[in-house]
Amino acid sequence: MSSPIPGGPLSECVPSDTRMAWTLDNLPDLSDRTLVITGANSGLGWETTRMLAVRGARVVMACRNQEKAREAMGRIQALLPTARLELATLDLGSLRSIRACAKDLKARFPAIDVLVNNAGIMAIPRALTEDGFEVQIGTNHLGHFALTGLLFDALQRGRAPRVVNVSSLVHTMGTLRFDDLMGERSYQKWMAYAQSKLANLLFTYELQRRLEARGVGMVSAAAHPGYSSTNLAAVGPQQEKSAFGAAFMSMGDTMFAQSAERGALPSLYAAAAPDVASGDYYGPDGLFEVWGRGPKKVSGNAASRDPVTGAKLWEVSEALTSVSWLS
Repeated sequence: MSSPIPGGPLSECVPSDTRMAWTLDNLPDLSDRTLVITGANSGLGWETTRMLAVRGARVVMACRNQEKAREAMGRIQALLPTARLELATLDLGSLRSIRACAKDLKARFPAIDVLVNNAGIMAIPRALTEDGFEVQIGTNHLGHFALTGLLFDALQRGRAPRVVNVSSLVHTMGTLRFDDLMGERSYQKWMAYAQSKLANLLFTYELQRRLEARGVGMVSAAAHPGYSSTNLAAVGPQQEKSAFGAAFMSMGDTMFAQSAERGALPSLYAAAAPDVASGDYYGPDGLFEVWGRGPKKVSGNAASRDPVTGAKLWEVSEALTSVSWLS
């Protein structure tokens, strides 16, 4: 659950050992920063938005459902009347919507300091996006790849700009199946999710390599929330009309998951901490990165850092989305 006051229990974010705690108060004043966060109306995105607003940032909540986005924005403004929040319409399952959103954002904000690619869907029955992509790779990776490329010039004009991709521990289960990327021959919902989360990290590291090769002063970083309680896990069972699946996921959230607020800390750190470097990846500081009371630097698996696979994914992503940049 979110805290009843801005900042909430983060001020009490003290690990059980003797290490100095990292808290929201450790972030600098962000009143000169403009950030865009996808999927900001719930879960990790909402918590990240709320905490950035506490530090004074202007945050653009890029969401598909504008009614839910307005309600989510209102909940933050009720807690923090001074919050500087704006809305943008974005459906990551539609290249048409992505292009329209990027055009709108650049018209309103010629310089964007941080893009947090947070939105995602998890382990749902096979479906296709508007453009015919399998919906998990289409939304979680290809949509964000296209959005980042279309906003790249605005990001270049930002102050110490950075791109943050939200991945998952599940990336370690993933394999990029270039011969069946859309799951046309074989589809398993969790493997498709793992593939998309591996793609998030491959994108992060390949973007880092391309930025450095061209001398572009932009940070490409990533984060993961560990096991956090959000509405993400409920969507699959709902679509399958599986009472057992819904009960199982609900039990897991109740017994094992940390709050969405805690899960958002790595994303918050990657988006706003001053010491983040290109290629950094952050997760919870607890055992096996599943839970934590603060963020720490972690490592993606070897597959996520493979430059050959990263370059191939980039080329395939450009071809599929018709968005070419840093080529």
